[in-house]
Amino acid sequence: MAATFKHFDLKLVNPPFDSRLTDLVIELDYLRKKQLSGTTHPLVFFQLKDLFHMLESLCSARIEGNRTTLAEIIENRLEGASSADEKMREIINMEEAMNFIDENVRTLSLNQAFISELHRLTVKDLTPPPKGEGDTSPGIYRKQNVSIAGSNHKPPEHLQVNDYMDELIKFINQPDLPKYDLIKTAIAHHRFVWIHPFNNGNGRTVRLFTYALLVKQGFHVDTDRILNPTAVFCNDRNEYYEQLAAADSGDANGIVSWCEYVLSGLKQEIEKIDRLTEYKYLKKEIIAPAIIFAHEREVITDIEAKILKKAAELGRIQASDISDIFPGKAAAEISRQIARLKNRKMLQPEKDGSRKYVIRFDNNYLLRGIMKSLDEKGFLPVKE
Repeated sequence: MAATFKHFDLKLVNPPFDSRLTDLVIELDYLRKKQLSGTTHPLVFFQLKDLFHMLESLCSARIEGNRTTLAEIIENRLEGASSADEKMREIINMEEAMNFIDENVRTLSLNQAFISELHRLTVKDLTPPPKGEGDTSPGIYRKQNVSIAGSNHKPPEHLQVNDYMDELIKFINQPDLPKYDLIKTAIAHHRFVWIHPFNNGNGRTVRLFTYALLVKQGFHVDTDRILNPTAVFCNDRNEYYEQLAAADSGDANGIVSWCEYVLSGLKQEIEKIDRLTEYKYLKKEIIAPAIIFAHEREVITDIEAKILKKAAELGRIQASDISDIFPGKAAAEISRQIARLKNRKMLQPEKDGSRKYVIRFDNNYLLRGIMKSLDEKGFLPVKE
């Protein structure tokens, strides 16, 4: 059957008070307002956040058919390579776009200019189809009609795109009660895909757009929370597409089902990742096993392992904290050991000029172990 276009009005849904969707809204609103204990040191938190930006970007690219593996992107990062490989460039673009969101979403309006910038960053330096995942007109709404492979939904005519996108932007910015924020986010995600405003890169852009909406709505990612919404869609790509298709007609049941799917997955991801802000958990389940893994593989020495275990245990260390590791050694010798770990990027000063140090794991010695620990504890949405 040929795909057809069917208009339906863009509007909020009002679920019954005793519905599953209402429960999800209430539970997520509690998580949004919840003050996390934040016992993980900020320098450690931002290393984790950076890793999850990488995972979010990899997930989003994988949904669209990018077959880059987690191992490949880790190796690329460790080598510090600005890879010419387009599949890797696609993922790096997503990371840069997420950083753009973090730096600007609180001060910029979520308008056409913002969405266009997300799209430009998404397709930057990529070859346009059919050979690549770029776009001939970065940041510009499409000027031609398109179809979505494997879908019974035909996006609106290109002449309608501006009006539909203006309507969507008005919808997300209208001053509704906060209880509608999350429902609005889910509906906006579907509507964006339904419009298909760009020639290419719509899926990657809408997932960035969804992240921006959540941050704008108060899921603070600057100090105490890691947000990984694409994991909701990445866990089962087929279900993601099926849920989108079920909402394409605009039928109320389909829209409600889509909202439940998005909000349920989001709740699970937030509750899971919030555990990493509790340092006791992070230390025991992620960092300590990573140090053991590196030591067993002889990537780090016995002395380095002891110092790093002490740094992990205490959260931050100074020379006097590790004197028991070097009985009879002068303070200068201990300071040299710390300097060596600092130079190898396994310790970092708490601030410029500080003699207190925090563990650093975004390096060639510990990162593989950190990712292994995260995987074993179910934090990685990407399965090889």
